[in-house]
Amino acid sequence: QVQLVESGGGLVQAGGSLRLSCAASGRTFSRYAMGWFRRAPGKEREFVAAINWSGGNTYYADSVKGRFTISTDNAKNTVYLQMNSLKPEDTAVYYCAARRYDSVVDTPRTYDYWGQGTQVTVSS
Repeated sequence: QVQLVESGGGLVQAGGSLRLSCAASGRTFSRYAMGWFRRAPGKEREFVAAINWSGGNTYYADSVKGRFTISTDNAKNTVYLQMNSLKPEDTAVYYCAARRYDSVVDTPRTYDYWGQGTQVTVSS
């Protein structure tokens, strides 16, 4: 049973930073890709960033490119999302997701497993 557990959310002022973590368990993830998505109040879930465990290929939404960095710690089976220069519009619940193929994609329905989410609130 795959489990994804996010942590690291919180309240931060605009311009600040947060690092989200996603601890993955229950599988060997070497052929998986991992993604971060977010859902703001009243909006659809949207793609933020993705990475694969095997080659470290990354893919970012335009809205976060240059501000957010996705990375993995293979020894800890953990995926990180470093978020810098945060803006009020980054406020959302952030979800970690895993897909059983190692291509990095931005479509939520192609991800097989999801965490419960962690709240990020950016004040102006």
